[in-house]
Amino acid sequence: MSSKKNKKLTPTQQKYQKFAKAREPKPSVIKNCLKAFLSGGLICTFGQALQMLFIKYFDFTETTAGDPTVAVLIIISVLLTGFGVYDHIAQWAGAGTIIPITGFANTIASASIEHRSEGFVLGVGGNMFKIAGSVIAYGVFSAFVVSLIKVTIQALGGI
Repeated sequence: MSSKKNKKLTPTQQKYQKFAKAREPKPSVIKNCLKAFLSGGLICTFGQALQMLFIKYFDFTETTAGDPTVAVLIIISVLLTGFGVYDHIAQWAGAGTIIPITGFANTIASASIEHRSEGFVLGVGGNMFKIAGSVIAYGVFSAFVVSLIKVTIQALGGI
């Protein structure tokens, strides 16, 4: 706690804060980093294996195999979220599960599931993009800015 917050607390509350902080379990940073690295690596390895499967058995090229790979990863992530398995994986893996495709799908699916009791339009439709909406908005805006820069450079005779 910051010293400003401690000044507002009574002496008994400050004593309790010190007591609780001393007994709070300390997270193992190295262990958490290894778990995140391994789990994120496994997700990416699985995605690469899917892409190779699409190339080898379904006659996709390296360029076109990306679309079905992403679709399958999204479907798997949404299904695991719906069955409550993704939460257990994320609890163990930590930041390793926030790979953009699977993490984004989990975010939208979990928000949809949480608000389904409010109805499909106002509940699911209205709330599923609350968390993910900022990612979409800033992603689209960033892509727009980068494309403007590219077009400007090309117009000036660069690239």
